[in-house]
Amino acid sequence: MRIIKILLLIICFCNHSYSQKSEIGNWFAYFGNQKINKKWNWHNEVQYRNYNFIGDTNQLLLRTGIGYNLTEDNNLLIGYGFINTQKYLPNSDQKVDANEHRIYQQFITRQKVGKVFLQHRYRMEERFISNDFQLRLRYLLGITIPINKKKLEKNAFYLSFYNEIFMTLEKPLFDRNRLYGALGFVINKNFKVEAGIMAQTLENSNRNQFQIVIFNNLPF
Repeated sequence: MRIIKILLLIICFCNHSYSQKSEIGNWFAYFGNQKINKKWNWHNEVQYRNYNFIGDTNQLLLRTGIGYNLTEDNNLLIGYGFINTQKYLPNSDQKVDANEHRIYQQFITRQKVGKVFLQHRYRMEERFISNDFQLRLRYLLGITIPINKKKLEKNAFYLSFYNEIFMTLEKPLFDRNRLYGALGFVINKNFKVEAGIMAQTLENSNRNQFQIVIFNNLPF
């Protein structure tokens, strides 16, 4: 309970300190990882993001990739993403569509400290948006803590936290930061589900998003 209270205080502080405009939305997400063989894996995900709880689409993201296990806890991956974003015009109820094609490369390393699982993800993205090209760097630190069991097994509840920072090679260098906290449940060896809150801080705005996430065959 103390960890949850601290997380909520941090999220509220981020909202109060950094936002000039605040919006609340919702993300539904699915993350899958299918094993091809001992070394290779197929990553797949779908994210549906709303300006409100559901129905007012903000973004649809489809992403896939092929990964290679350097060791059991170290994975290299290259992939592709398609992102459709619907943005409101300033002071208007009208939206404009923008499609993005994205190539990305990432390295994930995992470790266990006591009963705490840690994950570091380093990602580089080449973004093709209309006639524009952008290069973006991302770093994510994830923490998973089992609650009622010593490890993440069937019927285990757990706490999930991450912070991810996004940087560009253009000015401004800071793109955004995402701070996330959730309660998760392991359904069986193949599926787990999380419900949580993410505070996303951009250069001139801040947005809270409620998230419901399903994971299929992902470590930790």
